[in-house]
Amino acid sequence: MQHAVGSPLPPPHQPGGASQQQPGYLGTPSGPVPPTPRPPVPPVPLPPAPQHAPVPGHAPVPQGTDTTGHVPLPPGGPVPMPSAPPAPTVPDPAATTLAVLLIGPAGAGKTSVAKFWADHRRVPTAHVSLDDVREWVRSGFADPQSGWNDHSEAQYRLARRTCGFAARNFLANGISCILDDAIFPDRPAVGLGGWKRHVGPGLLPVVLLPGLEVVLERNAERSGNRRLSDEEVARIHGRMAGWYGSGLPIIDNSQLDVPTTARVLDDVLARAIASPPKW
Repeated sequence: MQHAVGSPLPPPHQPGGASQQQPGYLGTPSGPVPPTPRPPVPPVPLPPAPQHAPVPGHAPVPQGTDTTGHVPLPPGGPVPMPSAPPAPTVPDPAATTLAVLLIGPAGAGKTSVAKFWADHRRVPTAHVSLDDVREWVRSGFADPQSGWNDHSEAQYRLARRTCGFAARNFLANGISCILDDAIFPDRPAVGLGGWKRHVGPGLLPVVLLPGLEVVLERNAERSGNRRLSDEEVARIHGRMAGWYGSGLPIIDNSQLDVPTTARVLDDVLARAIASPPKW
């Protein structure tokens, strides 16, 4: 008996009939063979990503740390007072990480001495020049030669604060710093007090104060806005004389060249490390 394609399968014959459904019978030869359903295959979990072993010689960088390349940078903080080595050892300032503030009038040779001193030390040393940082201001630069006002005062304050931040970052990474500034003993809030707040109590101030004739001669060799009038140089030099009796070390470099002054500075700093000045 033929059945139409797609029609339901006939019921199996009852016992005793002419034929009986054989095991495995799925339908007539002319009908479609339905696919055999397969049980779902559970997903196979992926193995965890392999952890890379640290590269020899490179310490792991903690999360949230300011870095340059692979070198972690510690945060800058106030510089502590340098600890003097036990007696009778004489401290060697040329091999010690220091923060130095070189004070003096225009024409005292602060920049020349600071650069030479930083160039010839046995440990990494940076020279942070206040005048250079102050002249980062281009448009709107307030030149005190045109008259001291609120703008020039604010720009000097910003430059000192920026120099202090730079010095703290260098020192936090083991690099010594020498800063130079013409600060007055009669203005402690923006002078030594300001530098102490910006850098820390470990800052070692040294005054560079040659005679007035020498300062006038050196100032005459300058150009641009760094050259002052003779009257202004004399006024600044007179105010700088107030450092005598302050307890700070003073170097009169009137008859000294730059290399000799740098060697004298090392001697002064060795004594300052052994017995820090009170300021």
